[in-house]
Amino acid sequence: MNLDLLPLDCFAHILSFASAREACQLSIISETIRSMTDSDVVWDNFLPFDCEEVLSRLDTPVIYRTKKELYFKLCCLHHMDGGTKMFYLDKETAKKCYILGARELQIQWSNNPLYWSWNSQPFIKSRFDEVAELRTIWWLEIKGLFNAKLLSPKTLYSVYLLVKFADRAYGLDTHPSQASVQLDMVLSKRKVYLNNNGRGSNKNRAIVNGGDDREEGIDDWVEIELGEFYVNDLEDGVVEMCLKEVESQHLRGGLIVEGIQLTPKIKL
Repeated sequence: MNLDLLPLDCFAHILSFASAREACQLSIISETIRSMTDSDVVWDNFLPFDCEEVLSRLDTPVIYRTKKELYFKLCCLHHMDGGTKMFYLDKETAKKCYILGARELQIQWSNNPLYWSWNSQPFIKSRFDEVAELRTIWWLEIKGLFNAKLLSPKTLYSVYLLVKFADRAYGLDTHPSQASVQLDMVLSKRKVYLNNNGRGSNKNRAIVNGGDDREEGIDDWVEIELGEFYVNDLEDGVVEMCLKEVESQHLRGGLIVEGIQLTPKIKL
């Protein structure tokens, strides 16, 4: 079958079952195919259904000439909601991803300078203006809430706590912490250790830090997997994410919290 002879709307419908990567690969077949794969009709399929709402919440306007250009610009990190969150599209799946900054989280005792400090020093190299650093405490509890309807439907998501460890860090991995992720009545629980042996994969980091975000030191954040959850069709619920360790009752310190990342779970 000669793809060059297909009407644009039919060609766009076929590509709606493909990925953005596959659309780019098809563009090398011929000039006609390239003009069709570059059309706004095709790339509308890869943009979020609520793209206009997403764009309105970004702190910096996105300037684009075509929907294809808009797609690839959204695959880079963008601050939103006054710098408290970050948004990007997963380049492989076109799914929506978010990072909640530390100020968006409910960190127990974080307003007490005896236990936590809010750090904006440039050597930490965070994506956000502020991160939370644990001075010393025995009750460790970090929670995050997120509206599921803002995520991509029919998608399995993974949740990661983004942290660093100060040189003076102590008492963080002598006892496992309880991690949990819940949406509606479905609860994912696991035990994790707060150390440098996190997820370790750079796959999503390469996507998250696209464009001008490739800065030395910005990838040093350790990703502690808290769990996963599945979003149905436009699910109207709240994702509850938590890391907690209160049983051992020993002092710990030196944990630096950047935020919580929600990203599609890609099975290779």
